[in-house]
Amino acid sequence: MDRLDSLQSSLDDLEVLIEMAEEDEDSLLEADELGQSLDEQLRKMEFERMLSGQHDRAACFVSINAGAGGTESQDWADMILRMLLRFSERRGYKTEITDLLPGEEAGTKSATFRVEGEFAFGYLKAENGVHRLVRISPFDSNKRRHTSFASVSVLPEIEDDIDIDIREEDISMDTFRASGAGGQHVNKTNSAVRLTHTPSGIVVSCQAERSQHKNRATAMKLLKARLFEVELQKRTDERDALYASKSKIDFGSQIRSYVLHPYQMVKDHRSGYETSNSGNVLDGDLEAFMEAYLLIGEDED
Repeated sequence: MDRLDSLQSSLDDLEVLIEMAEEDEDSLLEADELGQSLDEQLRKMEFERMLSGQHDRAACFVSINAGAGGTESQDWADMILRMLLRFSERRGYKTEITDLLPGEEAGTKSATFRVEGEFAFGYLKAENGVHRLVRISPFDSNKRRHTSFASVSVLPEIEDDIDIDIREEDISMDTFRASGAGGQHVNKTNSAVRLTHTPSGIVVSCQAERSQHKNRATAMKLLKARLFEVELQKRTDERDALYASKSKIDFGSQIRSYVLHPYQMVKDHRSGYETSNSGNVLDGDLEAFMEAYLLIGEDED
């Protein structure tokens, strides 16, 4: 309420300055500065309001999967992994890679990491979908242009007080040796854990810790998040069936294109926001894209 009262007081001051500006040019300049300040404050308040969803403050799991295309797509998946980790680092979030499957030659086939921090899910949910890259391939000796795809899935970490029914008899657990850098770092025990939820067919794994118990606990959290996503998708499908004209955003949708050749351009196909500074974007500068996406979602609601 203090913020609203302060904004109202500044708005009253602005109206007075505008009236005085008819005779005083300095008042016009002061009114312009105050107007811009008010606009920025309102924008920040609106953005905070958009991050008021049920799980927007929660930690989350981010999964990245390379599309078809072998090494080229796996390298793109690795670039996305770095981009999202850099974004998290810039915001001061704590991250932990819980599962990683490297490519045979280079890059990453798939990866999952956990992000903890204020509004972690609220921000990163904007990255859900398929990301498209156009560039001159560093793996092509003929220097031809290639198009690669990788998908990103972001799930909120569901707290224990959320009722997601997982029966122990519905879960089968496999253990295996975690992959490592080799030498003395190779894990010599079967500490990595893979859980299969029989009714849904969902499979999750974790190899981040040396302790099998800790890996199982993390895998259970991921399983609970995946089951929550399935239930949430059911509700979304029911809602979308009532609004057939509304464009559906799902796992198979291309949400953003990153063009590095013949020109530099990153464009979000949902909001229309774009920038030619692809280097900064790939280094984790994603806030503008996320804000534009959340504004679109608010307008649709």
